[in-house]
Amino acid sequence: MISPTNNNRENVTEEKLTLLFQQYQAGSVEAFNGLYDHYVNMLFNFGCKLTDDRELLKDCIHDVFIKMYHNRSNLENVLNFRSYLFVSLKNRLCDELRKTNYISGQPVEDYHPVSGNDVENEYIEAEKSAFCHQKITSLMNMLSTRQREAITLYYLEEKRYEDICVLMGINYQSLRNLIHRGLTKLRDVAVSV
Repeated sequence: MISPTNNNRENVTEEKLTLLFQQYQAGSVEAFNGLYDHYVNMLFNFGCKLTDDRELLKDCIHDVFIKMYHNRSNLENVLNFRSYLFVSLKNRLCDELRKTNYISGQPVEDYHPVSGNDVENEYIEAEKSAFCHQKITSLMNMLSTRQREAITLYYLEEKRYEDICVLMGINYQSLRNLIHRGLTKLRDVAVSV
């Protein structure tokens, strides 16, 4: 079953995927199942960018894998299996939309993708964001508790110095010094990392 939120894919290396593809070409059903499990949600997410019709999308994904299963001998010259799957799904969706279009009388050019964003780019951006968040968290953890609290209140919660002084029970100049020392430490640590 295809689910956009189901993320049971393990971190699979390119070498393992290449090996699975070779085993699949040799006739291994387990390798085919492994390839299906790895790519089905990626294809679903990609297809969601092309059509709103999720049932049609699921059918097209299954059609691609069924065709792939029956035509394994014709895939000997495929150099990039992932690209092959994505292009096959896009073509299958276009074929189905043309059939629907032929019946409905609406030109294919009138069908617009749901989103112009690339799923892979979105994933890369999410990874970058997670990495930055992790790095900022580790840098903030290098500060003293008071420095971290003062910087968080001032920069993240956007509180005024006077309010922070009351919350932390310190005077204005001590707060300024605390924030300055914290930022200086962050700069020193961030540059060395």
